[in-house]
Parts: sequence; C-alpha cells; structure tokens
Amino acid sequence: MGTLKKKKIVIIITVSVALIYTGAIVFWHLYTPDYNITIQNPGADNRPEGKSRKTDDVVIGEFFMRYAEYSSTLKGKWSCFRGADYKNIVRTSDKFNFSSDFTVQWKVETGEGHAAPVIYNGLVYLLDYDEKLSSDMLRCFSLETGVELWRRWYRVPMKRNHGFSRTAPVVTDKYVITVGPMAHVMCCNPITGELKWTLDMQKQFETEVPFWYSGQCPRIEDNQLILSPAGKDTSTSLSAGILMVGIDCETGKIAWQTPNSVGYKMSHSSVMPMTLQGKKTFVYAGIGGVCGVSAETADKGKLLWSADKWKPSVIAPSPLQLSSDKIALTAGYGAGGALLQVKNTDGKWSATITDQYKPSEGLSSEQQTPILYEQMVITIPPKDGGGIRGKLVAYSPSNLRTPIWESAADERFGLGPYLIIGNHLFALKDDGELFVYKLEQKKMTLIKKQRIMDGHDAWAPMAYSDGYLLLRDADWVYCLKID
Repeated sequence: MGTLKKKKIVIIITVSVALIYTGAIVFWHLYTPDYNITIQNPGADNRPEGKSRKTDDVVIGEFFMRYAEYSSTLKGKWSCFRGADYKNIVRTSDKFNFSSDFTVQWKVETGEGHAAPVIYNGLVYLLDYDEKLSSDMLRCFSLETGVELWRRWYRVPMKRNHGFSRTAPVVTDKYVITVGPMAHVMCCNPITGELKWTLDMQKQFETEVPFWYSGQCPRIEDNQLILSPAGKDTSTSLSAGILMVGIDCETGKIAWQTPNSVGYKMSHSSVMPMTLQGKKTFVYAGIGGVCGVSAETADKGKLLWSADKWKPSVIAPSPLQLSSDKIALTAGYGAGGALLQVKNTDGKWSATITDQYKPSEGLSSEQQTPILYEQMVITIPPKDGGGIRGKLVAYSPSNLRTPIWESAADERFGLGPYLIIGNHLFALKDDGELFVYKLEQKKMTLIKKQRIMDGHDAWAPMAYSDGYLLLRDADWVYCLKID
C-alpha cells in the first residue's frame, strides 16, 4: 500500500473517532433521563424534614423539640453578658479548693462559634448554630448534669466566618431572649421554650449586620429589651433611622426609640447601662462614635450626648464605666484606647475624648471588655500591644497609660476571657488552659493553673453560678465544679 494511501486512512480514522467522541459528549449533556430524583437535606430523628431557606424568608423560632423534663433547687444566676450588674464580677463568699484539679462535671459539643452561656435557677441557655441544618438555635441544658432539655431553632443559611454565634442570651423569670448572628431576635418562655415573639432587625430597621456577624448581647432593663439596631425603621417616617430602641418584653412592641441623628452603624459592642452625673444612661459604642441615651422614665430614649473623635472601624469590647463622669473605651486592630469624660452643665450634656493612645501606650483590648475591680482596671492587650501583648495587665483608673501589674512572660492569654469570683480572677488561655489568681490591693498572685481542654479559640465569656463554672472554646462547652 502506498504511503499517500496510508496517510488518508489514518486521517479518516482520526476524524471519525473525533466525531464519535464529540457526539457522545453532546448527547451526555443534552439527554436527561426521566427519573424521579429528590434531594435529601440534612436532618435528625423526630425533627422537621430539611428544606432550603433564603435569608429573606426566615421564620424565626419555627421549630421546637423537648428532650427531657427537669427541675432544680438551685437559685443562682448569671443572667446575661457580664452579669446583672454589668461588671463581670461574682460577689460571693463561696470557698474554693485550689489544692486539687477542678472536676469537669460535663461537656457538650456545639457548632463553631463564640457565644457565651448564661445561667438561671439551675438551667443553662446557649445560642448555637447547627451548620448541617443551617439553623440558628437556642438550647437549654441542666446546669448540674449537662442534659439538653429543649431547643428552639429556625433555618437561616450562613457561611462560616470564623464561627457563627457570638452573643449571650438574657434571661429572667419570664423571658429568655437571644440575638442571632444575622440580628434575628427571639423571645421565649425560659421554662417551656414557648415562643412569645420575634423581631428581624434587618427587615424592620435596615440594620447592617457587622462583617463577623452580630456580637451585640441583649439586655433587659425595667421589663424592656434594650437594643441598638443603628439603622432605619421602615415602619416610620424618621429619615434619620433608629439608633436605639426599648421593646416591651411581654408583647414585643416598641416602647421608645432614639432617632439615629449621629448616623452610627451597628458594632460588635453591647449597650451598657450606667449612671453618669446622677442620670441613668444607656451607653453605646457604635461604628461612628460613642453616645449616651437617657434611661430615665421621664425622657427615656432621648439622645443626651455623643462623641466622634474616637471611632474605630471595628469595636468588640463594650464601654467600661470608671467613675461618675469617666468611661474607658477600647478596640482592636490598632485602635488602642481612649478616655471619655461626660459633663452635665445646667442640663446641657457634653462628652469629650480627653486622652487617646495606641495599644502599646495604655489600656487596650481587642475582644474582651476590661474589668474594674478595687481600683484596678484589668485587661488583656491585643497582639499589637508591644511587650505586654496577650498578658493580663492591670492599670489604675486614674492612670490608663502605666501598668501597675502584669502577668509573667509565659502567661499570655490571646483573646481569652476572664471573670472575677469573690477575690479570685479566673482567666482562660485561648487554647483552653485555666489560670486562677488571688486578688489583693493592686496585686495579683498566680495560685493555680489547669489544662481544661486541648481547644482553640476559647474566646467566649465565662459564666458562674452555684459552684459551677462554664467555659467554652469554638466547639465545646465545659462545666467545672469548683467549690
């Protein structure tokens, strides 16, 4: 056979194979067999079947499951973020045994997050997120056993952004209220889990949820839920939008609202009640500045003062009251700290930033709110805090630039939490090692340390009641028996 003829045969075969292959590919893409295929979404026994949910089609609190009945004789309380008096201090005469390891009473796995538990009359409440079910959920446990009693949840799709839930609930005899990662508010009966009412801050106030999701913890004052949506109320004609609201806990109706004339946006910080110059005030550090709103019955909701000289782009710690007219402000990402002074001259209020400094120059914190205890302001400076970064550091309220005490070089806590119980400071490294310091006048002495977990990102604030200390990392909650 000639060379030319062989080449023609090769070309014909190559072209034929190419045409057959191309035809098969086209047929594979176009042909759809008539099968009855259904998608099985994640679920669990005795729970509603999974279903997709758009972020604008959320039915807050739609599902409920009770797992067990339980009663307790315990009456202790850690009812909200930083406790009922906002100070993150447990006033108790309880005696602790530091000579042996604390007992891990129970532990429970969670979705990835940094939300803190709260305690009320032997019950533990925790806001959690189930990634498989795409659900934001309020879970209720026994403080003594860790048995889950009930949960109420709703589907809201979210992408993990260094965790999900970040807020602590608030609980009273009649209500337990949560603020979810996407600013969904849910009010339930704390015993039965019955849903009372809900609120979507994005829908009603056009709230802009912060990048790492909502970190603002709810607080109840005089039977009213206090929130700072820092947005616009679409049900009113207030062109300025809404800075702060008081919501009746029984009905979910707005009792009062403060126009957002300062133009703030929601931060990760929480509203803190204070008494300044003899006046009850709600203080909020938003994106754009710091403000004070009247908490008095006569003019509740009135904007008293604001200051915008100190306005970091990210704020997680809440404002800390130092005296009747001074407030310490802290934030991370290089913002450092500032000192705010409030004045009332013949009914005319003003607020002035009197000092401002970098993280390495004075009182600073990236995530945890500092504690004021016996003329010591205790904090953990952030990674840009110079030589004291990550240490426990104490300052005098009259001098926020010069430390009076700092922990040892190998006692660095990252973004971990700290809580004072009696005259002892409990501090948790963000990898799960617990340290206990005895507090004396302008002095702290390390008396105990114990590895609790081989964890990571143990950032959630602690909770304590009736001899039980609750800690968590990104994936687990641990309960220690410390009395």
